[in-house]
Order: sequence, then C-alpha cells, then structure tokens
Amino acid sequence: MEPICRLLICIVLLGVVGTRPVTAEDANIVDCLNGDLAPKARAAACRAAAKWYRRAAEQGDASAQYMLGFMYYNGYGVPQDEAEAVKWYRRAAEQGHTRAQDMLGAMYYYGYGEGVSQDEAEAVKWYRRAAEQGDASAQYTLGFAYYNGDGVTQDYAEAVKWYRRAAEQGDARAQLNLGSMYDNGKGVPQDYAEAVKWYRRAAEQGDARAQHNLGLMYASGQGVTQDYTLAHMWFNLAGVSGDKKAAENRNRVAKDMTPAQVAEAQRLAREWTAAHRAGAE
Repeated sequence: MEPICRLLICIVLLGVVGTRPVTAEDANIVDCLNGDLAPKARAAACRAAAKWYRRAAEQGDASAQYMLGFMYYNGYGVPQDEAEAVKWYRRAAEQGHTRAQDMLGAMYYYGYGEGVSQDEAEAVKWYRRAAEQGDASAQYTLGFAYYNGDGVTQDYAEAVKWYRRAAEQGDARAQLNLGSMYDNGKGVPQDYAEAVKWYRRAAEQGDARAQHNLGLMYASGQGVTQDYTLAHMWFNLAGVSGDKKAAENRNRVAKDMTPAQVAEAQRLAREWTAAHRAGAE
C-alpha cells in the first residue's frame, strides 16, 4: 500500500473511532481503502463498512454518521450521492463532530450537494465550530476566509490568529501562509526572521511553495544570512515538485555560484529528499 493510502486510512480511522479501540467493523473501511486489494474484495469491504455505519448512524452515533457521509461523498459501498453526504455530515456536525463540521463547511463553501447552494457565511459558521474545537484544517480554512473576506469581513489580524493555531498543530498550509503574513507585514508587524521560521516548518514537510519562499529568503538574505547554496537547494526541491518559478530562480542563482557550490547544493537536496522519503515510508 502506498504511503498516501496509509495516511488516508489513518485520517479516516481518526474520524471513526476517536479514542475507542479499533473493532472488526472498522477493519472493513481499512480494506475498502486498501488499493492493494482485488477490486471485488475492496467492493465487498466497502459494502460491509457502509452497512455497519448506517446501522450505527441511524442510532445516533456521530462518528458513524460522519463516515456514512464520507461513504456517500466518495461512492464507497453506496452510490455516490452528495445530497446524502450532506445529510449525514449535518447530523454528525450538529452533534459536535469536528470532521463533519469541516466537511459540511466545505460543502457550503463550494455549493456541493442537492439543496446546498454556495453560502460562504454558512460555510464559515461550520468551519468556526470545528476550529474552536481545535480542528487544524478548519482553523486554516477559517484563517483563509478572513484573509480573503469570504463570508466574513476581511481581517488580516484574525487570519493570522487562525493560521497560527493551525500552524502550531503542524498544518503546512497554515505555516506557509503565516510565514507569508510575516513576510509581507499583513496582520502582524513585518518580521523576516519569523517568516523564515514558518516557511522552514512548511518546507520541511515538503510544501513546494514554502520551499520556494525559503529559497528566496536565502537568496536575498532576508531573515537569514545570505547563502546561495541553501537557496539553490530549496529552489531545487521546489522545482522538482513542479514549481516552475523555483526552477527559474535556481538557474538564476546558479550563475553566481561556483561549480563546487552548485554540486554541494545538489548534494544537500539529494540528502534531504532521501531522508524525507525514508521518514514517509
């Protein structure tokens, strides 16, 4: 099974079981999401999981309601049906299930599902409920809403507040955006050292935009001592991830570097990649 698939299973199980022991019923969803299983075996596992979640959901179990919404949203074990997904997400969300609140917010934000028109204010309502319970994804999204003025009055200070809460929980998107707020002095006093700090945290998680921005900081010497070798390294990593601008900047700084410095930067990038690949596996 690929690491990303294992990660999805972990995320789903967190939404299902919380702190209770994993049961045999929960194993069905693991098999349902296991890309290594034969299609027929996966389909059978998905149907079994959906059957069990429906029974528990109809008895008021919030985690099962969330998972049944997840099954309908993705068409796992049941016909794909966004309206049914909204229905079950709402039931779980109204019981305080943070992942369901986050997903219901997304359904309103994008206008998914029958009877759910795009409504940014309603989306913000549900994101806020999840964010106030500590859900990092909802905190990031709420920060994004305040940054753009989606469903709320634009407020950079509030955006910083919610980005920070998510960033401190390790959300790479929030770390990147918090770094940008410090970089540009939006909602906080401009502070390049703080920008570097948060860019680095996101960059170390593999965020290509953060890697690019960290490369820019090293290239310009803002918040750090100017270092073309490290700038080249971070530009290189971002470029490998598909950031075309980073690749252009890598080639630009290379013109001011010696062959030995370029070789060192490439070595550092290879070592970083190997270490993080091993960690992911």
